[in-house]
Amino acid sequence: MSTLNHPNIHQLTRNTIALILAGGRGSRLMEMTDWRAKPAVPFGGKFRIIDFPLSNCVNSGIRKIGVLTQYKAHSLILHIQQGWGFLRGEFGEYVELFPAQQRHDEDSWYKGTADAVFQNIDILRTRGPEHILILAGDHIYKMDYGAMLADHVEKKADLTIGCIEVSLEEATAFGVMDVDDNRRVKAFVEKPENPPVMPGRTDTALASMGIYIFNAGFLYEQLIKDADTKRSTHDFGKDIIPSVIEKYMVNAYPFLDLQSGAQSYWRDVGTIDAYWSANMELIGVDPNMNLYDKNWPIWTYQEQNPPAKFVFDDDDRRGEAVDSMVSGGCVVSGAKVRHSLLFSNVRVNSYTTLQDSIVLPQVNIGRHCRITKAIIEKGCEVPEGTIIGENRADDEKRFRVSPGGVVLVTPDMLGQKLRYVR
Repeated sequence: MSTLNHPNIHQLTRNTIALILAGGRGSRLMEMTDWRAKPAVPFGGKFRIIDFPLSNCVNSGIRKIGVLTQYKAHSLILHIQQGWGFLRGEFGEYVELFPAQQRHDEDSWYKGTADAVFQNIDILRTRGPEHILILAGDHIYKMDYGAMLADHVEKKADLTIGCIEVSLEEATAFGVMDVDDNRRVKAFVEKPENPPVMPGRTDTALASMGIYIFNAGFLYEQLIKDADTKRSTHDFGKDIIPSVIEKYMVNAYPFLDLQSGAQSYWRDVGTIDAYWSANMELIGVDPNMNLYDKNWPIWTYQEQNPPAKFVFDDDDRRGEAVDSMVSGGCVVSGAKVRHSLLFSNVRVNSYTTLQDSIVLPQVNIGRHCRITKAIIEKGCEVPEGTIIGENRADDEKRFRVSPGGVVLVTPDMLGQKLRYVR
């Protein structure tokens, strides 16, 4: 596997354009994506999901980045404009928005992941990249794409697919690769009932992360061919990748820690349960996703807020937070917060207990509430005395309860005026 010592890695990253596919509906996140695209969903106390692939690009030395938007994109667009305008155009650096805009078709919507890139093929050609890195905008991980680029070049690949090792049970939810001992892809199957196992293993498969590196000229050829194929769904996983495996060099790149060789952290937060679990993992003493890593910072836009504050110190009215993450602007006023994550400008009032919960920005939780294993959506005004997470039947009458028992609460469910959620 390639290392960070590849002699031309800086030149490789400079001659690469990254395209982040950020137009998906994210319908499995239910009401959380009613008014925002999935990549714009808040995560980790102060970030948005899209901040992770964007930060990976910048930290990897890739500073030519296009974000392809579509579904309910205003929140996403505003976030990128406010938080990602620091790259210098004078040096050929940019984070640029590529909305669906009828460049090659009267139908303004992107028909699939491959069509989204095809619709912008003329823009890509004028930029003249050597390689094009295609990323999903809705996964949580930290990855040096430079190492993957170096591996792509050393293998003389036409296409390299980033992949993770998963159990055979998990593999049925992914695009799965069958590879030989040299990591050359022999087959690619979407959500197989019987996934092919990795060489030398009996219980592990290689699943696609939705990360692709193409040689630019090769990508253009395949996009044009796919656009002319009437029966195609215009998707990388379903159409383009299976069509090129036999004739071209398609390489699998396992996402492993370069020092230890262990599987690196990657999470698909596409469901309420997965989103809750990934946020809860951050609270641990030694989480696999380290947000405090100064060598690989995650950038975002954030308002200027005052420090978090904890007030009152009476025996029955003490403002405290234990095993929790609390963002700026929060006030914990005579309440107990345990193993929870509070985004910015949250107020938790006296005699309330909050346990195993995620509270998005600008929420006010009234007095004498008991809330357990919940996600409180942005802007909620939780009434005094509200009990959530103790009786599933009662919760299901008012709120959204996930298969794993996570209770999602929105302003609309509380009978409050539904407003635009950014």
